[in-house]
Amino acid sequence: MTRRTRVLVADDSAFARKVLRQTLAADARIDVVDIARDGLDALEKIAALQPDVVTLDLVMPQLDGLGVLEAIRTMPSPPRVVVVTMSDADSALGVAALRAGAFDVVHKPTALATDRLYELGDELVHKVLLAASAPSPVPAAPSSQRSTGDAPAPESIAPTPTRTSVLVIGASTGGPRAVAQVLTRFPSDMPIPIAVVLHMPAGYTDAYARRLDGDCALEVLEAKEGMTLEAGRVVVARAGIHLRVERNAAGALAAALDVKPVEALHRPSVDTLFESAARVLKDRALAVVLTGMGEDGLHGARAIRAAGGRVLVEHASTCVVHGMPRAVAANGLANAEVPLEEMAAAILAAL
Repeated sequence: MTRRTRVLVADDSAFARKVLRQTLAADARIDVVDIARDGLDALEKIAALQPDVVTLDLVMPQLDGLGVLEAIRTMPSPPRVVVVTMSDADSALGVAALRAGAFDVVHKPTALATDRLYELGDELVHKVLLAASAPSPVPAAPSSQRSTGDAPAPESIAPTPTRTSVLVIGASTGGPRAVAQVLTRFPSDMPIPIAVVLHMPAGYTDAYARRLDGDCALEVLEAKEGMTLEAGRVVVARAGIHLRVERNAAGALAAALDVKPVEALHRPSVDTLFESAARVLKDRALAVVLTGMGEDGLHGARAIRAAGGRVLVEHASTCVVHGMPRAVAANGLANAEVPLEEMAAAILAAL
């Protein structure tokens, strides 16, 4: 018999605990081992019960969700954490939780104690099961360890005579922390612009960009139509809108935003960003695919390679979910597979 995923539900709302417990327990693959009423209660029960996954409210008495995330980082085998929170009002907290190691976020459809809470059921079960199968994340490097640009790249990455003009990065599950770990290791004199697509909830990308802007030596902004892509600037695609690299009337690189293609599985789409970089920059584009579920980035990586550009993917050993990097590597499109802690140095050496 397959072992069931052991889950602890932590929320200060009695009605929310009831809904989450019933929703999860209804799936035969999940065993809800207990509930916790606040952060301190959650820590005690994590230590005693050793659940595989914790569903975590961020706003709780005694100790909030961020405090719980910080505390479990010191545990030898910490559980995976799926944050269950309100939407836009808690976006900054949600971003902080993802940066602190939360696996993913599920939004409550309402703050009221009504049956609408049951609407989160399918998404919650899916993300809890996915979290249970994911490896522990690699700790993010502190800002004092940022690269100065002289770290060597892995032997398999060889610089080419063509000057790289843009770096495009794509990530999904586990991506907010992975992207932050890469960007915070870049120097302030980064010689090219960077465009990033992450699969994040609506309302989160602006808060994420502002948080990164404070952590990085680079300028980090949420993408806006026509925004110039300059050396040392990072633009993060807005949730729900595709980001493309284009040239403006003056011939400079700029961000172009669009909801099309509407049929894309993800919006923003890593494929859409990568394909635009291949079309505009040809062999001057460098693409990086980090942790994420699915295959977004596969078609874009193919376009980058066909145009003569290069593609690096995160090594399986450090991915939260190895789906996106694996799809690119399995199709022979990766110039190299690089552990997350070495990715920034690899990029700098490959420029």
